[in-house]
Amino acid sequence: MTPSDLEQPVILSLLGAGFVTAFLHAALPTHWLPFVLVGRAQRWTLPRMMGAVTAAGLAHIVTTAVVGGLIVAAGLAMDQWVSGLLPYLSAILLFLFGAFYLSRSLIRRPVPAGGPPLELAEPTVSHAAAFWGLVAMMAVSPGEVLLPIYLSQAGEGLPILAALTVAFALGTVGGMAVFTLAARAGWSVLRLERWARYEGAVLGGALIVIGLLVVAHQH
Repeated sequence: MTPSDLEQPVILSLLGAGFVTAFLHAALPTHWLPFVLVGRAQRWTLPRMMGAVTAAGLAHIVTTAVVGGLIVAAGLAMDQWVSGLLPYLSAILLFLFGAFYLSRSLIRRPVPAGGPPLELAEPTVSHAAAFWGLVAMMAVSPGEVLLPIYLSQAGEGLPILAALTVAFALGTVGGMAVFTLAARAGWSVLRLERWARYEGAVLGGALIVIGLLVVAHQH
């Protein structure tokens, strides 16, 4: 099936939901706090810090795309045996991920408003080692919440999967850059962490909406 065979509003909705999901996923402190702390410790300029954010975000998505491609290949092979069930399987996975993030956000305790001040240490590693360490940190951890979205579009062809990858890359790098810049500009790290605790609820809702879109597309 080619993109012209699909309804354009459905494609745009899925791509938009993919972008939003990736952006919200980037709100997790693990996606921006290390860049703030390392950048301060290394006394990086803004361009160097944003370069690290961009490279690490793209590495994160490349790993996610590789794992997603393997999942798509396995899903298509399975779909030959269980015809027609693949989209519903991906929708179930999206619902489960969404329910997990929603429930986790409801039971997570608020982050205390107070806390010890951050101490800035002198640089102990080279700038190159710090840069590539951050890139490697993101490269070895694919975005697990994005993988079911790849599976949901397994049968739609490479153009749709490529478009999803671009949407994921834009959302991830954009989200990482926004939160890193906010913290660098003087926002309290603790306040950002308190805001990020609601990321699970919004992300869970977004995943459930994508699952509903997948089911609706089948009808």
